[in-house]
Amino acid sequence: MRSKRSKVHPRHKRRYRVTNWASYNQALRRRGDLTVWFSPEIVRCWTPLPSGLRGRPRQYSDAVIELALGLRLLFALPWRQTQGFLTSLLDLMGLDCPVPDYSTLARRSRDLDVAVVRRPADEPLHLALDATGLAVFGQGEWAAAKWGGRGKRGWRKLHIAVDERGVIQAAVLTEPGASDPTVAPELLEQVDDVIAEVIADGAYDWRSVYRAIQRMGARSVIPPSRNAAVTGKPEHRDRDAHLRRIGEVGRRQWRKEAGQHRQARAENTFRRLKSEFGPRLRARHPKAQQAEILTACNLLNRMVELGFPSSTPIRA
Repeated sequence: MRSKRSKVHPRHKRRYRVTNWASYNQALRRRGDLTVWFSPEIVRCWTPLPSGLRGRPRQYSDAVIELALGLRLLFALPWRQTQGFLTSLLDLMGLDCPVPDYSTLARRSRDLDVAVVRRPADEPLHLALDATGLAVFGQGEWAAAKWGGRGKRGWRKLHIAVDERGVIQAAVLTEPGASDPTVAPELLEQVDDVIAEVIADGAYDWRSVYRAIQRMGARSVIPPSRNAAVTGKPEHRDRDAHLRRIGEVGRRQWRKEAGQHRQARAENTFRRLKSEFGPRLRARHPKAQQAEILTACNLLNRMVELGFPSSTPIRA
């Protein structure tokens, strides 16, 4: 999936300056602090309580598997090296806890039920929606590597909703054929806080998206298509208002007034996600891919909590 290219000439792009560099620099250093990612409290739930079901009880809780998955993503380790890394951490901390082997980690990662972890917001959220592609190592590439020729590259699609703080509020991993508007209602239903505004690009200019946003009691900021017309329908209330304003001042001025350019927060989140964890999924099983990308979203949210750059535009 090709990355989106900006239509703004580099000469006319607005430049920004970080105003909290001292605290942000400290937050960047803390990202390498193992105490941030490995809390001693996890030892208390290392072994799960008896479930009461028939069969041999599990030796490791889901929290241990999720911890190992997080360390694997943070430090770009294969499962074997993840096992050794986790063993060394326990030895350094003087903890006598069994470490799951790499095959157990890979198998149990398919059964993880990972949810996006976020702190409740103090104010109504202004969400930005977008989607991107993540490459996967498919069977076609494996056959090409073994037998020669060109293999078909596989990929999955990640849909996210990001607030004004840069925190991922919702995430859904789908097949590449899933369209952005069909997944948007599911994204909004995952958000527990009050939503004030939903910002997206023109791909979300669908009636179902407007209805989902209105059910949340939020305002939509979505650029209508070029040939759009005022309909007067209740679900198109915000859309009709945008069309009238575009007819008065033009599309570029409307983007500035409505704040539609803030949709770039979602694109910036994808850039940070791929720069931290890579542009492709490591897991091959679909359920393991789901757990992997949601864990990566939680790690990125934790990085935002440690510190996020505050920038102001530089006047030319």
